[in-house]
Amino acid sequence: HLFYWFFESRNDPKNDPIVLWLNGGPGCSSLTGLFMELGPSGVTKNIGLDYNPSSWNANASVIFLDQPVNVGYSYSSSSVSNTVAAGKDVYALLTLFFKQFPEYAGQPFHISGESYAGHYIPVFASEILSHKKRNINLQSVLIGNGLTDGLTQYEYYRPMACGDGGWPAVLSEQECTSMDNALPRCQSLIQSCYNSESVWSCVPASIYCNNAIIGPYQRTGMNPYDVRKKCGSNSLCYDELDWIQEYLNKPEVMKALGAEVDSYDSCNFDINRNFLFQGDWMQPFHRLVPDILKEIPVLVYAGDADFICNWLGNLAWTSELEWPGHESYKKAPMEDLELLDDGTKIGSVKSSGNFTFVRLHAGGHMVPYDQPVASLDMLNRWLSGEWMKA
Repeated sequence: HLFYWFFESRNDPKNDPIVLWLNGGPGCSSLTGLFMELGPSGVTKNIGLDYNPSSWNANASVIFLDQPVNVGYSYSSSSVSNTVAAGKDVYALLTLFFKQFPEYAGQPFHISGESYAGHYIPVFASEILSHKKRNINLQSVLIGNGLTDGLTQYEYYRPMACGDGGWPAVLSEQECTSMDNALPRCQSLIQSCYNSESVWSCVPASIYCNNAIIGPYQRTGMNPYDVRKKCGSNSLCYDELDWIQEYLNKPEVMKALGAEVDSYDSCNFDINRNFLFQGDWMQPFHRLVPDILKEIPVLVYAGDADFICNWLGNLAWTSELEWPGHESYKKAPMEDLELLDDGTKIGSVKSSGNFTFVRLHAGGHMVPYDQPVASLDMLNRWLSGEWMKA
């Protein structure tokens, strides 16, 4: 039983594209994206609702999906513990959705998400594209502050925490050196995972690297999702998550939404642990991206103040990815990205062929939360085909 919440476009729902939004975790509800980042309303401190003028349904209809099962309002007697199994469920759900609402099936469909969706999206897109007879008109994917290629991403935790990512250093020289010293072992463990047929060989890589490379940052009390801030009282650093959880547990809200679960949690940590112990965390899902690029455009974007899935690592893996357009993408210059409306600089963009990378300035892990206007501008331009080369 997968729960989704669908919002029609504020503009022209009969013709506008459809966007699926996925939050990460793994095990976190996409209703966080809805109420804290890019949905039509936000939840306020007094557990009311607040209109969001920069909602992503400005020019697209958006589906927020709680997945895998047992996340948010979704439930099942069995559970899913890896991305590939999750992808089969999402494919089945989308097929049913477009069968149930055939009026949307012809419209362009895009998958977007952040964080662990850097794992989900390459797998889900590959699953959809593998079905030649499908009723899902997949036109592109967008990965925001994603974890896609661990081997490359983990190399950039030290630079990001130690002042090389455009923001002041969070760690002392001593801590930075200890991260440097831990990196070779971390990378050799990830490499063994990449080379191995067995998912079990991926578990030691996740455990060692997370302790040795992410641990020093977490111990500072700074927010791993935003190097500019201290982590708040909530274990996930944002009070908004408590407000959203309170709102979505209101009996009248659950009744109105037809929720069939006893209670709502923003993240299911059992699922998070199960994915980790199934070796899913370090799987080399970036290897699926070249085949996706043969068929549809891919946008990788990153708010540049995030630590946990930082822009340095995302730029690096896109530049190192082996695909036919590798050389021309690597050589493509970083150009200033300015708001269409008034020319304010919001970041930089690099694009070649079907592959685009966007660095969004002063955005944390959740770009639409920090930079709502800039992220909507980027989305609208992406959907209109600005950087998609035929």
